[in-house]
Amino acid sequence: MSSTDSPLHEKPVRSPCVSICALDDADICSGCQRTVAEITGWSRMDNQARRAVLIACDERARASGMMFQVNGNSPRR
Repeated sequence: MSSTDSPLHEKPVRSPCVSICALDDADICSGCQRTVAEITGWSRMDNQARRAVLIACDERARASGMMFQVNGNSPRR
């Protein structure tokens, strides 16, 4: 198995849903920061795609000021 292959029994990456489901004007959920396409496609994504969505969610949260980093430490919400 190469380093790009996922383990056979890898657990699915969990959804970032926080049960605060409301779309903003750009159709991005204010709770999890996913787009409508990311939300509806989540169950069909493999773990690599899910991790990419989580990175995008993190970037959206930072850009919107919903999440920030203090003194180079781990992110705080």
